[in-house]
Amino acid sequence: MSAPTFWDDQNAAQVVINEANGLKEQVNEFEELASSYEDLEIAHELVKEEADADMQKELVKDTKELIAKLNDFELQLLLNEPYDKNNAILELHPGAGGTESQDWASMLLRMYTRYAERQGYKVETLDYLPGDEAGVKSVTLSIKGHNAYGYLKAEKGVHRLVRISPFDSSGRRHTSFVSCEVMPEITDDTEIEIRTEDLKVDTYRASGAGGQHVNTTDSAVRITHTPTNTIVSCQTERSQIKNRERAMKMLMAKLVQRRLEEQQAQLAEIRGEQKEIGWGSQIRSYVFHPYSLVKDHRTNTEVGNVQSVMDGEITPFIDSYLRSKL
Repeated sequence: MSAPTFWDDQNAAQVVINEANGLKEQVNEFEELASSYEDLEIAHELVKEEADADMQKELVKDTKELIAKLNDFELQLLLNEPYDKNNAILELHPGAGGTESQDWASMLLRMYTRYAERQGYKVETLDYLPGDEAGVKSVTLSIKGHNAYGYLKAEKGVHRLVRISPFDSSGRRHTSFVSCEVMPEITDDTEIEIRTEDLKVDTYRASGAGGQHVNTTDSAVRITHTPTNTIVSCQTERSQIKNRERAMKMLMAKLVQRRLEEQQAQLAEIRGEQKEIGWGSQIRSYVFHPYSLVKDHRTNTEVGNVQSVMDGEITPFIDSYLRSKL
């Protein structure tokens, strides 16, 4: 950062600054943990010398808090893959089932928004297609913050809901599915070469909430990468040019994710792993009726308080998934 040419490329400079800030935070947190540990050692020695009920109670409380902080810090250190520190792009797509599955997608949208807020991340809606009666047909979020992709990659897969449908007058139990796609936001455009001749660009009028400019100009952009039939769209900006820039970043993210999946598939083939692809391979089930339970099928992690999960408390599932990859 002290090099004379550091600011010649502002985008590259910002990447370095973000990385430096992330490392500084890690070092500062480590030093705080080490200091807390030393304080606890001193308190422990004092309790051994002179038994004091209040001091002992305080020592137990502080020890539990330190253990929780150490676990969180250890989890951060597990995020050491190439794109883990990047921002995340998260997409939700309802399965078959019409209004019921579209409503489930809106519930998951709220869950991930709440989770991001808990983490101190910034959430921005890049693309939003409302449902016919309720919920959403599809939504794309930009979730910005240190290690956002590293944590949220644990959410990639099919999410299954079992409940008494509020849209069924007979009060029957319904099962709904929503697919969650998570990709790293790519800041380095040299990752993958995208040729202009491979792109088909369409413009259209934005839909949904967004102010007076919505439905007045063809500002929304849809880009199709013809070699891979990958489609992205963005309508969040007033300017067609800005929407195109954002859509290109989303396309880059999808192509990088595609490459990562191909590499993982090759490794799985070498290891002899067999994985089903489809709605039957849901990663997590959320049961509202006849009992209350959220279960992650990859790690068998279970939480009985469904409402807390829907309010964004998904850390136990992310934690157990990341640790299972060690």
